[in-house]
Amino acid sequence: MYAIVETGGKQYRVQEGDVIFVEKLEASEGDVVTLDKVLAFSKDGSLSVGSPVVEGAKVEAKVVENGKAKKVVIYKYKAKKDYRKKKGHRQPYTKLQIEKIMG
Repeated sequence: MYAIVETGGKQYRVQEGDVIFVEKLEASEGDVVTLDKVLAFSKDGSLSVGSPVVEGAKVEAKVVENGKAKKVVIYKYKAKKDYRKKKGHRQPYTKLQIEKIMG
């Protein structure tokens, strides 16, 4: 059994027990979040595809942690003009463990 869910503008194929990293959600560690934007749902070999979402299907996931990804360095410069700009960015994420797929 698996489902394709959308959260944070990205799509993820999930099964029960999977651990995924998604864009930051407003939930604290230990909370259970419900992902109800299920685009496709497969059970016992039959596939249900929504238009745009599958009615009545949802995925429950537990928040394992909130954190930040590794730093990405942005470096801009213009040759021969003495222009340099160094900037860093760490994207926040939420780590989820899929507990239950219902549909």
